[in-house]
Amino acid sequence: MRFEGFSFGSIRIDGVTYDCDVVIDGEHVRKRDKKPSKRYRDAFGHTPLSIDEQIPWKCRRLVVGTGAGALPIMDEVMREAKRRGVELLALPTAQAIAELEAHPKHANAILHLTC
Repeated sequence: MRFEGFSFGSIRIDGVTYDCDVVIDGEHVRKRDKKPSKRYRDAFGHTPLSIDEQIPWKCRRLVVGTGAGALPIMDEVMREAKRRGVELLALPTAQAIAELEAHPKHANAILHLTC
């Protein structure tokens, strides 16, 4: 997987530009469906990453790009990662991309592209 560019609100992966949060599950990239997490927005001031989403758990490491650092990750997600034996790394998105480029094996990702 080649990350060819990232800027606020946009990422280019393998020649395709995405203007929405993305989920990387193995070799597949899809739009993050945050609708299941919207009900928690008021409690966090931002739509968090919740256990209600389709999280790509079939990996050894789940890298979560938190945008500029504002994406909240609910405690239930962290507990589920631990229960499954998945290392969860939460980093600002630019750093998350660098981590994925440096260590792509056995890693899936959720990348928030804004705030």
